[in-house]
Amino acid sequence: MEKTTPDYQLESQEVQNRYQVEDALVGLDDDEAQRRLAKFGPNKIESKPVPKWNLFLRQFNNMIIYILMIAALLTMIMGHYSDALIIALVIVANAVIGYVQEANASDAIEKIKSMLAKVATVYRNGQRQDIPAEEIVVGDVVYLEAGDNVPADLRIVDEDNLRIQEASLTGEADSIEKVTNAFKQELPLAERYNLAYASTAVTNGTGLGIVTATADETEIGKISREVNSLKGRKTPLMQEIDGLGRGITIAIMLASIVLFLIGLWSGVYSLSALALAVVTMIVGSVPEGLPATTSVILAMGVRDLAKKKAVVKTMPAAETLGSVDVIATDKTGTLTKNEMTLQEIILSDRTIEVTGVGYTPEGTFQAETVLDPDTDTALKNFLVAGFEANDSVLQKQGDTWQLNGEPTDGAFLTAYYKAFATEPAAVEVDRLPFDSDTRIVAKLVAWPSGKQELLLKGSPDKLLPMAGVTDDYWFDAVSKYSKAGKRVVAVASKEVASTVTEITSALLADVQLLGLAAIIDPPRPEVITALKEMRQAGVAVKMITGDHPLTASAIGSALGLADEIKAVTGPELDKMNETELAQAVAENQVFARTTPQNKLQIVEALQTNGKVTAMTGDGVNDAPALKKADIGVAMGISGTDVAKDAADMILTDDHFATMAVAIKEGRRIYDNIKKSILFLLPTSFAEGLIIAFTILTQQEMPLQATQLLWINMVSAITIQFAFIFEPAEAGIMERPPRQTGQSLMSKVDVVQMAYISIFMALVSLFAHDWLLAQGADMATASTMMVNIMVLSKIFYLFSIRTKQPAYKEWTTNRPAFVIIGIMLLLQLLMTYVPFMQQAFHTVGLTSLEWGIATLAAFSVLLIAELGKFIQHRFR
Repeated sequence: MEKTTPDYQLESQEVQNRYQVEDALVGLDDDEAQRRLAKFGPNKIESKPVPKWNLFLRQFNNMIIYILMIAALLTMIMGHYSDALIIALVIVANAVIGYVQEANASDAIEKIKSMLAKVATVYRNGQRQDIPAEEIVVGDVVYLEAGDNVPADLRIVDEDNLRIQEASLTGEADSIEKVTNAFKQELPLAERYNLAYASTAVTNGTGLGIVTATADETEIGKISREVNSLKGRKTPLMQEIDGLGRGITIAIMLASIVLFLIGLWSGVYSLSALALAVVTMIVGSVPEGLPATTSVILAMGVRDLAKKKAVVKTMPAAETLGSVDVIATDKTGTLTKNEMTLQEIILSDRTIEVTGVGYTPEGTFQAETVLDPDTDTALKNFLVAGFEANDSVLQKQGDTWQLNGEPTDGAFLTAYYKAFATEPAAVEVDRLPFDSDTRIVAKLVAWPSGKQELLLKGSPDKLLPMAGVTDDYWFDAVSKYSKAGKRVVAVASKEVASTVTEITSALLADVQLLGLAAIIDPPRPEVITALKEMRQAGVAVKMITGDHPLTASAIGSALGLADEIKAVTGPELDKMNETELAQAVAENQVFARTTPQNKLQIVEALQTNGKVTAMTGDGVNDAPALKKADIGVAMGISGTDVAKDAADMILTDDHFATMAVAIKEGRRIYDNIKKSILFLLPTSFAEGLIIAFTILTQQEMPLQATQLLWINMVSAITIQFAFIFEPAEAGIMERPPRQTGQSLMSKVDVVQMAYISIFMALVSLFAHDWLLAQGADMATASTMMVNIMVLSKIFYLFSIRTKQPAYKEWTTNRPAFVIIGIMLLLQLLMTYVPFMQQAFHTVGLTSLEWGIATLAAFSVLLIAELGKFIQHRFR
């Protein structure tokens, strides 16, 4: 069954010949069906889940975890088993959190599988019978009726008013009327009206379709395959931290080897003392608090985002938001309400603007002034006819209005309810449902007065000739609003005799045109404001949709995606090479008539261009792109389970505007992680430098390994977490996204880290040696040095918190003062409590010694602020 010509380009008989179906009402015989089932396999989507043990083990493949493992190993070698146990628990906790998040995110395939029909009605051996959907084979003839889920991809060969809802796959809001005729030209997925796709739902009518693809070969199967094969890339922060971790580890290990060799060469230290000193230096220098601090800041950021209606499934994704360069977004239901809205009514003498959006019936009718539909006869007749010529129902459920039926019908129902509180008093006599041939809906109604009336609405190209319209005014209006991307529907009426009880073809002639309606799925009002903020922040937004290019461009213009909207279609993208595709995704803001593969192509091309890419969507067709993007964002209310499982973040309010809030929060999280690292590294390196300087000068070790562990431990559980509460700095959404691939630390940051760590180490050593020179013992001098290091961290915190002078932002983080208080309390316990003194080799200090420690620590703040002043001056 090799396919050289697509099925949708073949006539029905040619399709039957291709799949060896002699008669559609006979179908395959059982033997042939079994042979094909054995050859092609069952009609079910297969998945190859990652083994749970593999999922757990790969959580340890992380440079941060390696640093923690080194710290745990070294502390164990030194006999500090409790410290090693604490670090080990942190390692396991990180792995468990990561495992749970990944396991939850891997359910997308299962959700896709659950969307497939369980039972199908087929013709076999000339009998219509129900069989398990898994037993369907290529060439089976499937019978479809309203309420069915399509069990496989089909080529429709017979239909009676068959309509199928394909929004989750193609993005089309309305259900699609199906036809049997062939299309000779190349068409995008959404326009192949003679095909039906697995997992979509039949909303009206009946039909017969020949199975053209099953299981993984169906369109939804291809999506499943894409989702299963895609591997996400590390977030920008994780890449930066991995790079930093590698650099730190290599630097510390090289320095340790060099110092060990120097100490060995000097002959001053015994081998055991030298080994202990070098291990002590490594313990002091390794920033074991880094993973914990990063994880907690991310976790608290996740919590804050959840409060702002953005549920993040993986912690690193919270920060990735702040790095986003481009947001590729689905249109329907994301940028727009997915609620068709009647915006203009074109009557013979005027155009009336209808305010309000969506299905909530709130709005007015305006021409030069606000109109009263009760007294405006022409407007009232139009609204009543549009309401009656309708197959749908709009009802209030709780606080929201829900439509049961077609979105276009919903637009007319909403417009009517904006004008009138009660339904018309008409009684239905007969109805003509929408049909793909007539392309109209008609209802024959009787009024209490005894008058009977035929009310109609439908496609202008059908209804205008029925009304005998020749005036260019109407045709120009249809053209004008269609080019603006709006759906144009004509409304008409006809008074008939009270004896008429049936709508006939003769009755449909000589109707009176009441007017035209211009309908569109409107942009969400809050999205326009959010897009302005995003453009100001340097974040580009690309709209991807299954809509017609004119409709999509009109929406893009209304949203303000760019000053000049450029659009390209999915079929055009399919013909491009990699270079042309990369250029197209950079130059265009609107991508119309796209397939799921096109969405994935666009995301990959943006990433190839070096852009950190977010993808938002709600349909099954968005799942591959959601998974591939640096951060996938699904709609929580309208989104399918498949989309939500493939995504990294879920907007619980379905508001695209929440993205702007989330990006701001992501930038704040990144800033605070960077601040915590720029705070942690100099203070850790200062501890290592103290030991290094001591070995180089061949002096007695000023600090015990337990004291270094205390300094790191007390910081890890207190002051480092002050950055969790750090507010966003002014202008955070006015700066461009940070460049992809840049180092976590700039040259300025490295220089600052170097001089702060050197100064902190030297001032501590100077105070230590001065105290010894005054006759103090080693225990007192080392106790004061520990307190100098801790107090230095406190003062340095106030400097690193902000790019502004510290005194300007002194009180903007009030929780930091509580944390500092806890840290000082712990220092007092270590200094004065007997069992702590014994464990950490400390003694009580005099007020003079506390004064020296405070003064020495305060000098670190002065040096840091001087460096900041010089940076600002020369920048």
